[in-house]
Amino acid sequence: MASGFGDLAAVVVGGTAGIGLASAEALLAAGLARLVISGRSAERGTAARNRLAEQFPDAKISFLSCDASRPEEAKGMIAEAVSWTGGIDILVSTAGGDPRPRLLHQIPLEDVMPTIEMASAGIILPARAVLDHMRERGRGSVICFASDASKVATPGESVIGAAMAAITMFCRGMAIEAKRNGVRVNCITPSIVQGTPLYYRLQEDEFCRKLFGKAETMASLGVATAEDLAALVVFLASPGSARITGQTISVTGGISAV
Repeated sequence: MASGFGDLAAVVVGGTAGIGLASAEALLAAGLARLVISGRSAERGTAARNRLAEQFPDAKISFLSCDASRPEEAKGMIAEAVSWTGGIDILVSTAGGDPRPRLLHQIPLEDVMPTIEMASAGIILPARAVLDHMRERGRGSVICFASDASKVATPGESVIGAAMAAITMFCRGMAIEAKRNGVRVNCITPSIVQGTPLYYRLQEDEFCRKLFGKAETMASLGVATAEDLAALVVFLASPGSARITGQTISVTGGISAV
């Protein structure tokens, strides 16, 4: 169990399912005192909040409905979370869009830029929204999620890769600027993540099934799970990573080495 979480508060954007929910659970298991999860679905968010509250009755847990890809909603959610927690120490941003991989020549020109925005805005905007608050406090850990498509060119992921690269470079730039105020920013980039809602949606498409099926055969250390990623979130949020910032960390089971 990681230590040093007892007085801290975290916001997990996209914390109602998949990687976000696993990250919320792992932070609470590490002793986190106060947690806000956010997501677009009030029904799913309430269910996730109740599940976490049952597992961790000593923690204060709240759900805020938010479409993190909309600037005003992201800003408002962070403001409300600050008010409820008394101060945000950790932000985990997982609420990216999930466009289906498609060969570039099959994507209409008018869909290219909206797809990049859809895939990246929900990750980037909450990180920017929390920055002023963390700078004022003089501390904070921001952990964003992208994917290894930001580093490895793959057929079907030209547009997705551009979006993921936008997230990773945003995090690096933010880290260099924010370090002066005690704020750390890191990015986690998985490939395929087994057992998540997105994993099962991708299995429904023949092209995606072949693409990621091949990737799974390359994961000699095992296909990553949401719990694997959550363990890294806990470390990057903990005092044990106090000297780590501006890093983009792949968790792929050996699919790539970048």
